[in-house]
Amino acid sequence: MAKIVRAALSLLSAVALALGFHAAAAAAPAPQHIVLAGGCFWGMEGVFETLKGVSNVVSGYAGGGRSTAHYEIVSTGLTGHAESVDVTFDPSKISFKQLLDVYFLVAHDPTQLNRQGPDDGSQYRSEIFYTNDGQRREALVYIRQLTMRKVFRTAIVTKVEPLHAFYPAEAYHQHFMQRNPDNPYIVYNDKPKVETLHKRFPNLIKTQ
Repeated sequence: MAKIVRAALSLLSAVALALGFHAAAAAAPAPQHIVLAGGCFWGMEGVFETLKGVSNVVSGYAGGGRSTAHYEIVSTGLTGHAESVDVTFDPSKISFKQLLDVYFLVAHDPTQLNRQGPDDGSQYRSEIFYTNDGQRREALVYIRQLTMRKVFRTAIVTKVEPLHAFYPAEAYHQHFMQRNPDNPYIVYNDKPKVETLHKRFPNLIKTQ
């Protein structure tokens, strides 16, 4: 009789563990995407690749059509595209608000219209391409709060628009900062952003 009771308890325990595992799996949030534009995608990619909870960052083009999603054409500033990064993140490890913190306060200057640092043209504009309505609402509230707090001396020009399509950039643009850390453009324009990220948000840095 004791053996039967122990066997029953063991079976119940196994079932409970299995149910608990499935419940935890079901409760885990699915990965999300957000597409962010803020100047040359080399620096944007390098900053967001550094963050915990970010599993992938792809440099590419958003805001224009498929036929013009090529670097040489986008560089004319006439395609409607913006150099952008598609960020895949786990909202259980990094919140959308934390991504906005990095985007607005580290990755670029949201007060510069159709330019960023040394780069001029609408392809370098500040724009958030949201993938769900929750992202849209949170981004608009965040911008309103920054404005009310007068975080910047001049007006924020960041656009908030729905993502219609994202087109990955050419292979030589992907992970450019990682592969070319000594490139003069990277050293002068983008490495300081990563250094600022480490100083300002050390809790968001991905562990090696």
